[in-house]
Amino acid sequence: MASLQPTLVKAPIMVTRIPHLSLSVLTAALLTLPAIAHSAEIRVMCYQDGVECDVVAEQAKRFEAQNAGTKVVIDVVPYKSIVEQLPVQLAAGQGPDIARVTDLGGLSKFYMDISAHVKDKAYWEANFGATLPWLRPSAGDKGIYGFMSQLTMTGPYVNKTLFEQAKVAMPGAKATWDEWAEASRKVAKANQLPAAMAWDRSGHRFAGPAISYGARIFDAKGDLVMDDGYRATVSKFVGWHKDGTMLKEVWAGSGGSSYADSIGEFKNARVAMVLSGSWQINRLQKDIGNAFDWVAVPNPCGPAACSGIPGGAAWVALKTSKSPKEVGMFLDFLAQEANYAEFTSKTNNIPAHAGLAKKGVAYPGATPQAQAALKVFSSGVASLSPVAYAFQGYKYNRAIMLPTVTRVTQAIVGEMSVDEADNKIAADMADAVKQAQK
Repeated sequence: MASLQPTLVKAPIMVTRIPHLSLSVLTAALLTLPAIAHSAEIRVMCYQDGVECDVVAEQAKRFEAQNAGTKVVIDVVPYKSIVEQLPVQLAAGQGPDIARVTDLGGLSKFYMDISAHVKDKAYWEANFGATLPWLRPSAGDKGIYGFMSQLTMTGPYVNKTLFEQAKVAMPGAKATWDEWAEASRKVAKANQLPAAMAWDRSGHRFAGPAISYGARIFDAKGDLVMDDGYRATVSKFVGWHKDGTMLKEVWAGSGGSSYADSIGEFKNARVAMVLSGSWQINRLQKDIGNAFDWVAVPNPCGPAACSGIPGGAAWVALKTSKSPKEVGMFLDFLAQEANYAEFTSKTNNIPAHAGLAKKGVAYPGATPQAQAALKVFSSGVASLSPVAYAFQGYKYNRAIMLPTVTRVTQAIVGEMSVDEADNKIAADMADAVKQAQK
């Protein structure tokens, strides 16, 4: 660093001092250097399904303009880096300041509480209260560790063209799964389809109808439980495969707990209705095009609820950050309603912000069918069961999801009875949780 003393210039005849005014300017400039040296740089590790990182980069520029001395760097990485490399970095005590993650509970021990650096904690609780617990390391924790950048939600798609050709009216918003099954069977018969419906081969997808049919998922102690509501759903689902309502190939076409989606069958018009999720919207508008009219419909009801399962990706603050105040300020900036609405609209996502979910979001970049589907899923957030939120945020939810796929499939193909499948799920679940807790 240059000296604050006046600069002496040697000359053959005399010594000349820099004028007083020049020294003042130089001193003022030098006094600003410590502020520049201590300015914060926030590094954000971001993956994108579409343009999520691009949009937040635009927003970061506005944040920088409002917060001189703070620089936000958006590092766009493949999703594989988030899943495989980020956990290794964090375990080694390294990593970014903020990351966009999907393993919400699994990485929670690395999250940093930013409660002290947000302007209004009541605002966060009011608008993100349903999902804040997903990011908290323990049940009693009240900290703010980040927020969901968007929600995904499981739910059905219907081939509207097939219903119209069969002259069958689609059931209404509060229709039950039984009513949809009956209507879809009529459509399948009229159009000579292989089956009426299909669900993704996934315990996550299965959980929404199970909760709607009364599955509590957890006992009074908060532990996973195989209860009557879950068993009733297993029985109904296996029965639908036995009577031809469900397309057998989706679940019976794979072994073990491997995943298979139903969208391939849907876009080939082999079924009238599928249970998948909101993340398929862009795929549907791209792959189906004008082949037929499709719509998203509200999650059908059971005796207990009309629920899907929420999910999504979160912006989280990380303990590896050396700039906690600036990280909290930036996340608080992104979470404000106007900025969150902009992000949601430009990325064609469902808001995890309660206020926006109630008001609705415009999606000018989506096709009319995609816009309609997004509105259906967005409005469906209000119908999600509290059990569905608890299920999604539970660290060991795979302990019930994976055995469900394996054992229900065995019942579908006749390797065991429904009762045997239920008992196997319960035993596998208990063992999986025990192993995970070691």
